[in-house]
Order: sequence, then C-alpha cells, then structure tokens
Amino acid sequence: MSKIIPLEDFFRNTPEMFYSISPDGKNFAFLAPYHDRMNIFVRPCCFTQNAENSEPVQLTFETSRSIEGYAWVDNERILFVKDNDGDENYKLYGVKIDGSDLRAYTNFEGVRTFIIDTLKEVPDEIIIGMNRRNPEAFDPYRLNLKTGEMKMLAENPGNWSGWMTDHDGKLRVVCAIVDGVNTQILYRETEDEPFRPVLTTNFREGVAFINFTPDNKKVWASTNINRDKDALVLMDPATCEELEVLYENPKYDIGGISYSSKRKCLEKVFCCGHKGPIHHYFDEEAKTRREKMEKHFPGKRVGIVDCDDAEENYILRTGSDNSCGGYYFYNINEDQPHLIAKLLPWLNEEDMVHMQAINYTTRDGLEIDAYLSLPKDVEPKNLPLIVNPHGGPWSRDYWGYSPQVQFLCNRGYAVLQMNFRGSTGYGRKFLEASYKEWGRKMQDDITDGVKYVIEQGIADPKRIGIYGASYGGYATLAGLCFTPDLYCCGVDYVGVSNLLTFMNTIPPYWKRSKEIMYEKVGNPETEKEFLEAVSPALHADKIRVPLMIAQGANDPRVNKAESDQMVEALRKRGVEVDYMVKDNEGHGFANQENRLDFYRAMETFLKKHM
Repeated sequence: MSKIIPLEDFFRNTPEMFYSISPDGKNFAFLAPYHDRMNIFVRPCCFTQNAENSEPVQLTFETSRSIEGYAWVDNERILFVKDNDGDENYKLYGVKIDGSDLRAYTNFEGVRTFIIDTLKEVPDEIIIGMNRRNPEAFDPYRLNLKTGEMKMLAENPGNWSGWMTDHDGKLRVVCAIVDGVNTQILYRETEDEPFRPVLTTNFREGVAFINFTPDNKKVWASTNINRDKDALVLMDPATCEELEVLYENPKYDIGGISYSSKRKCLEKVFCCGHKGPIHHYFDEEAKTRREKMEKHFPGKRVGIVDCDDAEENYILRTGSDNSCGGYYFYNINEDQPHLIAKLLPWLNEEDMVHMQAINYTTRDGLEIDAYLSLPKDVEPKNLPLIVNPHGGPWSRDYWGYSPQVQFLCNRGYAVLQMNFRGSTGYGRKFLEASYKEWGRKMQDDITDGVKYVIEQGIADPKRIGIYGASYGGYATLAGLCFTPDLYCCGVDYVGVSNLLTFMNTIPPYWKRSKEIMYEKVGNPETEKEFLEAVSPALHADKIRVPLMIAQGANDPRVNKAESDQMVEALRKRGVEVDYMVKDNEGHGFANQENRLDFYRAMETFLKKHM
C-alpha cells in the first residue's frame, strides 16, 4: 500500500491557477488564494525584456466567494464575473491592472451576465448578454467600458439562445429555438439589417457556426447533417450551403478549431479522443510550432492556454494522468519554456496513479470508452471499487489528472469512470441512444461497466460503491434503487432525485429549451408514469444500503428540494443517510472549507461502509 497523503493536499486551493497573458505580452494575470478565496493578481512577465520586477499586484479582495472567471479586455483592464453564494446570477466587473477604477458594470439583482465577445479589435467596447429585461431571455448589449453605457443591439423575442460576431465585432448571427424542438440560424449582412432565418432543423441535427473566415464572408462550421459525426465544413452563412468538407473523424465529433488572428488563417481542428486530443493541421507553421513546444515535455500533454497579439509569447499548460502539471512561459523565437507555476507543488507524480483507458461492450452491443484507475502497490484483485459516473449527462469524462480519483486510489479504492451513452463527442447515434433512457439503458451502461470490472477479477463484488455529482448523483440514486444488490453504499452530490419536480424547478433561462428537455428526458405532463418509474425519490423503499447526500442550498440547477425529499423518504424507512447542506453554495461546493468538509465526510462514510 502506498503512503497516505493528507486529504487537504488533493482538494485545497492551488497557489496559482488560470494564467493568462496581456495582449502586448508584458503581464501575466492569474488567480491565487486570499483568505481561502481565489482572487485576481497581475505581475510582469519576468521572462520578457524590461520587466522591472515580478512582484504581483492583487486586484480583487473577495472573501465570501472565489472569482469565477476573468478576461483581459486590453493591456490596462481586466473584466471578471462573480455570483452570490452559488446562485449563478453572475455580475460583470472591471478593474485596471494597477488596482484602480474597480467598477461594477451589471450590478443588478437576480440578473445573469455573460460575455459574448471582448471585441479585441474595438477599443473600450465589448458585447454582453443579459437577462435584465426578461428573466427567461438574454438580450445582447454593446457595453462601453469607459462610460458604462449599454446599448441593446437587438431585443430577444424570447427564443434566441446564442449569438456570433464577425472579425469587426459586428453582431451577425443568432441561434434560436422555434416550435419547441427545432433550432434555427438567423443571419444578417450588416447590423443595419434585421436578422432573417437561413436554416431550421430539428434539435437532433444541425449546424453550429464556429468562426467567420478572415474576409467575414464565409464561416467555418460544425455540422452533423447527413452524417453521424460532427464534421468541420466551409459554409455560406447567408444560405447554410456546405461549400467544402474540411475534416471529419470516423469515431469522434470535432471539438473545436484554432484560428490565428495575426496571420488570419485556420490553423487546425481537433477532436477529443479516448486518451487526449487528436489534431489535424491545415497550417504547417502551426504544426511546426506545436512540435517545437512538445519536444520540451516528453510524455506530457501540452496545451496552449493563451498568447499575446503578436503570437510570439505563449502560456503553456502541461499535465498527464498522474500529474496536475503546471504553467510555462514560452517565447517562440527563444524556444525555451520557463516554469511559471506548478499547480499542486506539494504532490509528487511518483505517488500518483495512472489512468487506464479501457473499453467494454454493453448488453445491447454499444462500445463504451471508460477509465480505470487502480491504487498503487496493490495487486489488482478483489479491490473495493468506486463507480464514478459523470454529470451532464450530455458531457463526458476525459483521460487526465483528477484530484478525486487520485484521492480515492490513495485510500485504496479502484475507480471506474465511463462515457455511457449520451456522453458527448461520439456522434449523433450515440447521443440519441440516451434519449428517454435516464434510469434505463443509461443506467445499464453503468451496471455493465461494473460487471465487466468484476468479471476481470479486479473488483470485489461485495465492496462496490457509487459516487457522482449532478446527473452522476442521479445515477448514484438510480443505481441504489434499481440495482439494489450491486452496491454496498452510495454518495449523491447535488443530484436529481425526482424527474417530475426537477423539471418544474429549472432556472427561468432554461425554459426556452423545455420542449427539447422533454424530448431528451420525458414530458412530465404526458409521460408522468414513465418519469415516475425512474425517479429514485419515488422508489426510496428499494434502497437498502447507506447513502450520503450533499447539497448546496442555492443550487439553481438541482433545487435543494431534490435532496430534501430523498432524505425524508429514506429516514422515514429508517435507512441510514448522512445529509450535508451548505447554505453558501450552489451546484457544487466552490468554497475551500466546504469542499474539504465534503471530502472528509465522504472519506469517513466510505471507510465505514466499504
């Protein structure tokens, strides 16, 4: 058995994270702890010329909640967002890099703000989305960062769900939901024209514009029309006519592209594969650049986090399955990376475990990509196993470092994660195989993975626990209800328990997608019995093993009532249930002390019951 590493070393705040570089390449910004909350700091790039000192300047002093995200808007100002106790109603703020002129741009109660475009080519202006006028719909605004003046660019009729600007910062494209379950692209040549529909499809297929070509006349787009996998195509935005297929992968959807603003060219497209990204290059210079970067980090995954406008100074992020990695400064001409910060410097990768990329086949013939992590220095035989289904559910697990996986393996558990049907990136057929299969075939995929590991002799069938968050929390409850002999205990973290009540408590800005949600999960009005059959809170009598539940009181996605009703139903029957509620949290615990409380409680719970 390997040495026991303190729990806090896995889950406490890292000293520095989320590095980015100013447009002129002279300064770094990053998040670092201040009173256990992550705040924004700036310091000169000490690896560039004329950097007088590298002492950081603290720009924010939040003590109630960490900064959720930030962005450089020019060389002198940074924008950031924060919410209140996890309610996800983000407000937009700005501050100069010397710490002056801190201001709130959208300090409106109950209003959610997000950045549509930072308008790199337009000084002092950005475009934001905000649901101030109507809680259910976001309107686009042009915001002047100097004066704070906002101008609505178009009034959302209620069904617009996304926007896209061209390289001149003009709002040219709108995505909408029409007739409940159809998606539509609306387009205009100039901001003086009204938007007009150019393509309407069922939500199951469609087109997503990614970026305009340099001349703002065509677009690069992702589409699965007449194919199973999302492919990269060149498209006429005025008609959605497919002009050229640029890349498609036989197994995976495309995940995104890389575009050079300086050289005005498409550099590459990538897919998320089983053991990392798959790159396809259109530009030889970009390919050569990546090869130069990667040669410095053999055996590690290397990602470009950010670069300056000159595309000469880069921030790289390295890592692997047994290392959280770190940030490096890299100048393309010098070709020598400099370490900026290690993410978890107190952990040694020699003490961490590797994540095995495995496959198994479900009872109805689907191939599932999965990940199996085993404790160190222990024979992989008859081990206690934690099954860890991901949230979403229309999301996916990735090969790489996971603090909770490493923690569980350090405590002697094997960990199984799987991309069950509905996990994203595997094409339309695989995604649609999950529709109306919550608690049914999606759960079977999890069960079949557990049985596969048992059949390999790795897992002890009497010591199988299940733990997940959000949809993974639902899968935990469903596993205990509908396969009661498979698990000896479960941990549900902000999980759905009742599909009927869940549908009625979604945030107001999700309501435009309600009909699509009904198509994917079930309609509580016309399929009440269908949803009741797979709602764990209504089948609590089937749970016979101990359960732990954790919930944020302000969760806007999975209402606290989801956990309350599950706990009440179990306690009425005398089933042991540990219930943790944090009053200053939302959909997951962001505050360090709450995060540590949760994992300490989970460690005690698993040790007792496994």
